[in-house]
Amino acid sequence: MISLDGSLRPVAGVLPIAAAAEKLGIVGMVVPADNAREAAVVRGLKVYGFGHLSEVVDFLDRPQLYQPRELDGIAELVSSDLNVADLRDVKGQTHARRALEIAAAGGHNLIFVGPPGSGKTMLARRLPGILPPLAFAEALEVTQIHSVAGLLKHNKGSLVTSRPFRSPHHSASGASLVGGGSYPRPGEISLAHRGVLFLDELTEFKRNVLEFLRQPLEDGTVTISRARQTVSFPAKFTLVASTNPCPCGYYGDNIQPCTCSGRQREQYWAKLSGPLMDRIDLQVAVNRLKPEEITRQATGEESAPVRVRVQAARERAQQRFSRDPSVRCNADMQSHHLREWCPLDDSIRNLLETAIRRLGLSARATDRILKVARTIADLAGEQQLQAQHVAEAIQYRTIDRMQ
Repeated sequence: MISLDGSLRPVAGVLPIAAAAEKLGIVGMVVPADNAREAAVVRGLKVYGFGHLSEVVDFLDRPQLYQPRELDGIAELVSSDLNVADLRDVKGQTHARRALEIAAAGGHNLIFVGPPGSGKTMLARRLPGILPPLAFAEALEVTQIHSVAGLLKHNKGSLVTSRPFRSPHHSASGASLVGGGSYPRPGEISLAHRGVLFLDELTEFKRNVLEFLRQPLEDGTVTISRARQTVSFPAKFTLVASTNPCPCGYYGDNIQPCTCSGRQREQYWAKLSGPLMDRIDLQVAVNRLKPEEITRQATGEESAPVRVRVQAARERAQQRFSRDPSVRCNADMQSHHLREWCPLDDSIRNLLETAIRRLGLSARATDRILKVARTIADLAGEQQLQAQHVAEAIQYRTIDRMQ
């Protein structure tokens, strides 16, 4: 953008423009000086940053006097500092910690249900610390989205080096969640691309807002249609949610009595539709901590070794899907992948059929059980899917919805 005095002002969206220019075979581009670092992330493109139009004119007259801006994006990824909360601070909750590890290893959606103070939010905020680092291609995707949203000024115009963690308030509107505007801009679900979207107090969100999540959770993209144009933004994120079991928060608690009526609990859970819950792979009850767990120092495993196991499981999955680069983790698998990589022997088939009858599982929920089971097998270093892996995956679909 050119000011009246000839100075060049920074603009949003320079990185995707630079990436498109490189794909079109353009060898160089001129950008405002404040956007030079951002555009230089694209390898193979010579980027020149200037602060005034007179500098651009001089560059066109004497290009040999100027050097392009250079930036080693891979070095930035390697040197990035992972400053996130650690699992060592979590007391107890072995079952929930296990679910968190499975979610990280397979990219599975997760919901924690439990009374206030049981550690739901604390657990969810520790997911980024056990996720594998961004690959360069993933970092470039994330950075382009942030560039379009005008957020790179908070990152000094450089590559986004850590997985996004977005946590919108439960009063958020549908437009803020999926994006919008006369000239559509990405919303929270796109800003969480390749990272985590954390919805705390899920049942406090408006039902119509939550229904916006259904298509992105299934397709990994969100499409915004306006009179002037239709825009699709990537939205491949891991959904992590938390909620109380009822309006007062204490239904099923063994100490604090619940004061809600059956009708109130039913209305409370009615905000979460069946199709939405179907898309949440891991549904975990988080119980109140025991007195001895509260008073003792946390002795749980730290995030670092968990992250190593998660990285190893993801690498096994990526080797398996090396012929299909669109699949980066087990949660991305489609039906034909399940047929190839999750074969059912008689014991697994009988186990699944029993679960379908007793729990009323849909075909989608059954597929998601198999995806979780495949992740559990990867964490165990097993090539072949076994009944014990499927049995553990099924238990994450048996949560009492507290109605």
